Amino acid sequence: MSVLAIAVLAAASLRAFVADPFAAQTPAMRGRDIYRAQCAECHGNAMEGTIGPPLSGSDFLAGWSGRPVVDFVDKIQKTMPFNQTSSLSREESTTVASYIIETNKLPTGLSTFPTVRAAGAGGGRVQAPEGNLAELMRAIAFPNANIIFNLQLKDPSAQRKKQPAASPFDYVEWGATVYPGWLAVDQAAIALAETAPLLLTRGRRCQNGRPVPVDRADWKQYVAALVDVSRSTHKASQERNHEAFVGISEKLNDACANCHKVYRDKGGAEGSGAARCQ
Repeated sequence: MSVLAIAVLAAASLRAFVADPFAAQTPAMRGRDIYRAQCAECHGNAMEGTIGPPLSGSDFLAGWSGRPVVDFVDKIQKTMPFNQTSSLSREESTTVASYIIETNKLPTGLSTFPTVRAAGAGGGRVQAPEGNLAELMRAIAFPNANIIFNLQLKDPSAQRKKQPAASPFDYVEWGATVYPGWLAVDQAAIALAETAPLLLTRGRRCQNGRPVPVDRADWKQYVAALVDVSRSTHKASQERNHEAFVGISEKLNDACANCHKVYRDKGGAEGSGAARCQ
C-alpha cells in the first residue's frame, strides 16, 4: 500500500472518530459520563451516597441481592433522576447500570445480582423494608396528616357526599366518595397510629442511605409522641368533636416538627438532605 493510500485511510478513520467520538467507548464508559451528569449530584461522584443512597459497596449489593439486573435498569429508567423521572432512554439507563455494575467489580454481562447472605441470618437472606424513610412518610404520614390538618378549615359534618364522574371512571375519585367526612378522619387517625411503629423497623434506610436511628432514645420518643397524638385524634374523631381539632392539629404539628428539626430539616429542603438522619 502506498504512503498516499495509508494517509487517505488514516484521514478517513479520523473523520469517522470525530463524527462519532463515542464510537470507541464501552457501555460502561458511556454510562460513566451519563452518571456524572445525571446521578452524581445525589449519589456521589464515587457512588458513596449523599442525598441519595450509595450505589456501591455492601449495602447496595445487599439491597439488590439475587434480583435481576433488568429490574435495576427499569428503576433507573422509570424513577431516576429523582426530580426528572423517565428522562433517560432505555439505552442510557442500561449504560448507567453497566457503569455501576463495573464499579462494583461485578462481571460484565451479569443478568442477576449475586446473592448476599446477611450475617446472623442463619444463611438466609433478611428481607429489607420495601421503602426508605422518606417514601414511607410520603406514602402514609403525609397524606393522612393533611386530612387531619384540613379540619382547621372544614367541618367534616358539613361536607356533602360527592358523586364520582360517570365517564371516564376514575378509581381514585370514586374511592374518595366512599368514606367521606368523619369516616375519612377516622381512617387517617388509625393509619397514623398503626403505622408510626414502622418508623422503628430495623434495616430501614433514610433517603440518603444512612440507617434510620431506631436505637436512639429521642427517635423512640418522637415515634411515641406521634402514636399518642394519633390516638387522641381517633378519640376526638369518634366523638365527632370538631372543636377539639384546633388543639389536636397543633399537637400533631408539634409531634412532626420536633422530629423534623433534629433529623430532617438540617438537611435542607426536599432533595438536599445529605445531612439527614445523623
